[in-house]
Amino acid sequence: MKEIKLFINGEFKNSSHGAKHISKDSARGEAIASIHLPSEEDIERAVESAHKAFYSQEWKDCDQNKRADFLLAISEKIKERKNEIIEWEIKDSGSTVRKAKADVHNAASYFKVLSKVTRQFQFTEKDEQASRESFSENFREYAPVGVCAQIIPWNFPLVMAAWKIGPVIATGCTTVLKSALETPITANILAEIIQEVGVPAGVVNIITGGAAVGELLVNNPLISKVGFTGSTEVGRKIMKSASGTVKKLSLELGGKSANIILDDADLNMAVDGALYAFLYHSGQACDSGTRLLVQEGIYNEFIQKFTQRIAEVKVGVPEDPTTGMGPVINENQYNRIIDYIQTTKNEGAKLIYGGERLVGGAFDKGYYIKPTAFEITPDNTIWHEEIFGPVVGITKFQTKEEAVELANNSIYGLAGAVWSKDEQKARSVASQLEAGTVWINEYHLLNPGMPFGGFKQSGQGREMGIEGLHAYLEVRHIWRSDCNSREQKQWFDAIF
Repeated sequence: MKEIKLFINGEFKNSSHGAKHISKDSARGEAIASIHLPSEEDIERAVESAHKAFYSQEWKDCDQNKRADFLLAISEKIKERKNEIIEWEIKDSGSTVRKAKADVHNAASYFKVLSKVTRQFQFTEKDEQASRESFSENFREYAPVGVCAQIIPWNFPLVMAAWKIGPVIATGCTTVLKSALETPITANILAEIIQEVGVPAGVVNIITGGAAVGELLVNNPLISKVGFTGSTEVGRKIMKSASGTVKKLSLELGGKSANIILDDADLNMAVDGALYAFLYHSGQACDSGTRLLVQEGIYNEFIQKFTQRIAEVKVGVPEDPTTGMGPVINENQYNRIIDYIQTTKNEGAKLIYGGERLVGGAFDKGYYIKPTAFEITPDNTIWHEEIFGPVVGITKFQTKEEAVELANNSIYGLAGAVWSKDEQKARSVASQLEAGTVWINEYHLLNPGMPFGGFKQSGQGREMGIEGLHAYLEVRHIWRSDCNSREQKQWFDAIF
């Protein structure tokens, strides 16, 4: 069983009060990790460590090229340890082999891309339009926001840790990152890598805990910014807590993304894309396409092909390379999903496929739910509420204008997609969706050079892309006067 210690000030340490939590393999329920839980004293030490590191000369002397070197070294170390990380990501989060491989690749790729962006970023730039000869030169300086509290979810533990820690190093901030109780292992491995490549002690601190630990971090007066990925409900609480000291916020919250199939779409591709959109990682992705909107002219044929293909998705143990969908993370999540399925049945929605737990053999050791599809309307609960499981609601529409109206009928706006052979029409629909990421004839794929985040109650701020760096920077205007005699400064006479 793996031991997960607190990573504070560059060292792995036991909890000061001895409290531990046992993490279990989501596919078999077997204990896989003993996690040291931080006391209030430990949390305070971690924050103070990050605060001291932020103001240390050692970290200030690390210019952008040195910070970029750290990011690139982290990328290379992730690749070197990929087999080990994949193994633990499968055990820790229930990721399939294919998903775990993709996550390791994406994390390494993000650090590599970010290293290049960091080298090229203009941390000081002269504004030629604002500057005037013989009057002033005007500069923008980008400064790190300070000590950050970062809280990540359990569904993509390595990738989420990369998205949070990467911009901290790139911009010269420091952090205390809290990994989820359910999935602490790969963040701990990332801490080992950070230590190994020589990132100064205290720049990155990693602890594991529940909501109480997150609350203590958010409320700590030394924290300047909070970065959170998780539910909208918790995001609202964080906003309230952060308002007391006007902390900066980056929030990537819930989603109920609309996946629009227009009548001129490549039907076979759109069917597979629709299944991928809501079944990837057993539906435990914030950008899942869980509202499937299909145009009337192809609706019946689409449903026929959809039900054929959904039956071909192999549900199985995560380490089997032929498995397409594994278990959900734990009993609590299973019960939540089953409750939503039962509610939808009670509301009279037509069940197209699934709607039940898979049992027998290996299925009895984990929480496996059969891929589930309903025909729904905006009157159904699952139209509006995020399930975080392998459940989709399918709705018929007549015109593309109706599709846009239906898609935007949500408090969320994280992602969406449009499927059509007509690029101009697809672009027109995509540009009307109130969502931070919209795919055309694609789903789930992200580009580390482009921003990711949500409209409306799906959050604020962005991760990745140049916007992801700006989220960790304050901008300072430097005015250098070119009026170098008292006689030129006539505005001083306003008080004389």
